[in-house]
Amino acid sequence: MSNHAVEIEILGKLTRVNCPPGQEESLRQAALDLDNRLKEMNERTKVSNTEKLLTIAALNVCYELQQIKSEKNNNQDQISKRIEQLSASLDEALNLPK
Repeated sequence: MSNHAVEIEILGKLTRVNCPPGQEESLRQAALDLDNRLKEMNERTKVSNTEKLLTIAALNVCYELQQIKSEKNNNQDQISKRIEQLSASLDEALNLPK
């Protein structure tokens, strides 16, 4: 399976991007999300320089990704601790004299 070009629009400019088969809709949704973020940022900050807008958007996306990764790691740590507690409780319950 080879990639094929998908046309997306960001800030009014059409761009063709290679995309794996079956991922076209995800790519289009990502492009729409990016376009909306850039337009919102442009209105909110009055920054009109495309390069600056893209830099800020990239930093925001990276920050969000870091937050999600951190939350995921925290959740995994909590689950691991809970499993250890449950395992200890189960061991204790199974070792009780009858």
